Amino acid sequence: MTLTYIPGKDVALEQTITRFQQQLATLGFNIEEASWLNPVPHVWSVHIRDRDCPQCFTNGKGATREAALASALGEFFERLSCNYFFADFYLGRDTASGSFVHYPDERWFALTEDDNLPAGLLDEHLLELYQQEGELHASQLLDLQSGNEERGICALPFVRQRDGQTSYIPVNIIGNLYVSNGMSAGNNSAEAHSQALAEICERHVKQRILTEAISLPPIPDNVLNEHPGVREALDRLDAAGYPVLTLDASLGGQFPVVCVVLFNRDNGTSFASFGAHPNFAVALERTVTELLQGRSLNQLDVFAEPTFDNGLVADPTNLETHFTDSSGYLGWDMLRTPADFEFCRWDFISDNPNTRQHLLELLHGLGHEVYIADYDHLGVSACRILVPGLSEIYPLDDLGHANNNTGLGWRELLCGLPDVAAEPEDFLGLLDTLNEESLADDLLIGEFLGLLFEPGSGWASLRMAELKAMLALAGGDHATALEWVQWLLNYNQNGLGRERLRHYLCLLSLLQLGQLHGFEALEHYAEALAWQYGEPVLDDALAVVLGEQRFYGLEAIDSEGFGNLPAMQRLLAAYGKLQRAKT
Repeated sequence: MTLTYIPGKDVALEQTITRFQQQLATLGFNIEEASWLNPVPHVWSVHIRDRDCPQCFTNGKGATREAALASALGEFFERLSCNYFFADFYLGRDTASGSFVHYPDERWFALTEDDNLPAGLLDEHLLELYQQEGELHASQLLDLQSGNEERGICALPFVRQRDGQTSYIPVNIIGNLYVSNGMSAGNNSAEAHSQALAEICERHVKQRILTEAISLPPIPDNVLNEHPGVREALDRLDAAGYPVLTLDASLGGQFPVVCVVLFNRDNGTSFASFGAHPNFAVALERTVTELLQGRSLNQLDVFAEPTFDNGLVADPTNLETHFTDSSGYLGWDMLRTPADFEFCRWDFISDNPNTRQHLLELLHGLGHEVYIADYDHLGVSACRILVPGLSEIYPLDDLGHANNNTGLGWRELLCGLPDVAAEPEDFLGLLDTLNEESLADDLLIGEFLGLLFEPGSGWASLRMAELKAMLALAGGDHATALEWVQWLLNYNQNGLGRERLRHYLCLLSLLQLGQLHGFEALEHYAEALAWQYGEPVLDDALAVVLGEQRFYGLEAIDSEGFGNLPAMQRLLAAYGKLQRAKT
């Protein structure tokens, strides 16, 4: 077998692929390569997933087919090792009361009567940082996965690299602020650390460029010509009508980051890809392959037009979009001349242990502490690295205003609503309480509760606005229901599915009729409405309006055993494989 070695990887790609595939099979994961893309030369990407639990999936990229597959498998291990596939979900009572929820070395801190943070949780540096936006309360830090208030706050051990001290950081803070930033897996711990630290630098630089409207210098042609594979890929994109600008994002040689901006002249949009590695060639290749990861050439028309509104570019929502899929707004100032920095021919070529040390010294030199948790329970070196004050994806005030544990006290109540026999005023009281929570109208109820519903079901598409419409209808408040139904139909009709869309369109007509003429006028319009929507749809909508049917299209859900939630059962089965490996 021919062995292929690439810079930054300590083992041949073929050997990595074989070992990772065999290890996943041993652990019980049934991996399939769901789709491949090779839109231009030297740019490959692959989507892999677990056949038994498609919620567990990753994407890989690389200059060759082997490099892309190794990348996808590495990301699969990083997300398994760090529990990331399960970070958005409640894992049930059995898991919450088990010997451990996340890892055997987790530590639980009991809640206090005054709701102050318990002693031993976080170190002084972290306490000062996380309380910049106001004092943290212990109840804010309950983890979504267990939701176990009696057990308290679950925290994981991280080693502070400057002095080797172990600090316990709540799972809640990790999930709310850092999400997937700083996770990596590799052929050894130094390789995983180097990759994770480079990724942290990349995202930090990207955020600085967007928020500070920094303009970047182009990479000269003579430098690009030293990398013929990259040059051929860029030329092919240009020939296809997508000119690309390659930029030095090192901010004067400080950070090992490259940026590539693609322009779509047909619709005036553009988007940027960033990549990082102390080896310039690796960083450049990663940036170009990232540009087209999961995208064919006919999927490059979904981005935004560049803007001169730097406030829009720096808005946290736009930054979140960039983190998710790079489709957010870019500022023209990023491309203005002259650039804020001169091009710097940086290159810190070294082995992974020295690369790791170089990046640690860079971050320490900026005044930041670096915390690392290593995981090898799956037979592959993986890590999660946090650089508080630098590597957060979401702002610190999300702990108070957008905490992922907000729905902990609502799960049993909302899941049982379709079977509740209550008076109309009780449903209106519940609506008032929900309104007091100041939750986003477009929030998916599945995200709010931490549950995974079957695709296509009423629960899967249920948003807070739709739930409020249902509560208003159950309470007989037709004026409020009309407002929420109108919001729902204006928001995203495609997200409802054909059957639910017809129901709400019919419901809208009935509610408008009631407001304008009273429901006694229905006899004059019933025939026309039946022609438009069909008699079964009209009958269902009328039953909802009259209070004879509540919570259309929903059935009560087993929020603990998940007996009627097959998707949750598959997810928990996958998590069970990890739990067994951890023991």
